[in-house]
Amino acid sequence: MEPGEKELPFLEHLEELRWRLIKSILAIVVCAIPCGIWWDRIFDLVMVYPLRLSHPRPRLIITSPAEAVMLSLKIAIAGGIVAATPVVFYQIWRFVAPGLYRHEKVVVLPAAFFSTVFFLGGVAFCYTLMPYVLQFLSGFAAGRMDSMYRMNEYLSFILTLCLAFGVVFELPVVAYVLTRLGVITPQFLVQKSRYAIVAIFIVAAVLTPPDVLSQVLMALPLLVLYGLSILVSYAVARRQR
Repeated sequence: MEPGEKELPFLEHLEELRWRLIKSILAIVVCAIPCGIWWDRIFDLVMVYPLRLSHPRPRLIITSPAEAVMLSLKIAIAGGIVAATPVVFYQIWRFVAPGLYRHEKVVVLPAAFFSTVFFLGGVAFCYTLMPYVLQFLSGFAAGRMDSMYRMNEYLSFILTLCLAFGVVFELPVVAYVLTRLGVITPQFLVQKSRYAIVAIFIVAAVLTPPDVLSQVLMALPLLVLYGLSILVSYAVARRQR
């Protein structure tokens, strides 16, 4: 530790974590309230709009009396999480900050900002591709099978893909922070690129639903993001010289 800096005891770390979690949950709840009020509009945007290219258009069905109510709650919570991402990422990086040296803490605000930007960018990218994914999947057996999607399963499919894309789009931010902290170098990322490619396809297979198209659609942007991470790491390392 640097002079004048104090390492937090374990119990204080737990207390700090507790308050960061409380603040994040409160932000999600506050953002979830308007999402719950206007859940039907979000439903049209998130669940109906991506089906616009599918012919014939799949039917969205429920199979239990309370399923529509539970669906509205899930939409509210998911909308709250997405809307509260600036607060959540800020709390995450503020929790990490006490473990950093004084000169390293300058990465907290930029990391929180770019974490939010790249996460929302990943979600938006996935949402843009979603109509084409659903067009392929729903039309694969058109004429032989009728497509009827259960609401909860369909929502889970969309949320899983969008949130997974949001998470993996954090790769350049992670490269920025680790390079600033001296943990990695651009040379290291280049040398380990072959292993990274294998890891990327494994991650894509784990995070996406079990269909090849979804896995490829995640793997390709991840490869681009890894290349971008190398450039980010190189720029940071060059600036620190």
